[in-house]
Amino acid sequence: MEKVILKPIITEKMTGISEKLNRYGFLVDKRANKVEVKNAVEKMYGVTVTDVNTMNYIGKKTVRYTKKSFSTGRKDAFKKAIVTLKEGESIDFFANI
Repeated sequence: MEKVILKPIITEKMTGISEKLNRYGFLVDKRANKVEVKNAVEKMYGVTVTDVNTMNYIGKKTVRYTKKSFSTGRKDAFKKAIVTLKEGESIDFFANI
């Protein structure tokens, strides 16, 4: 598996959790397990990971109303990982901008 971490999750809710509990969220490959996620985060950001929680999300159903008829479908399914870091360490996503 080439790329385990697809992108970090940067939302208001996740930023609040990061500041309070030292946890960071990432969208990861659906086939990645917790050990692969831990190794990828440690290698990419140079931090020590103490815990990894993963969640699989099924894509939500969507319905669009058009002039002719209803258009139904699904959004993409994804896997999310919440990574807890060692006390005193942090990740700065905006350092390279």
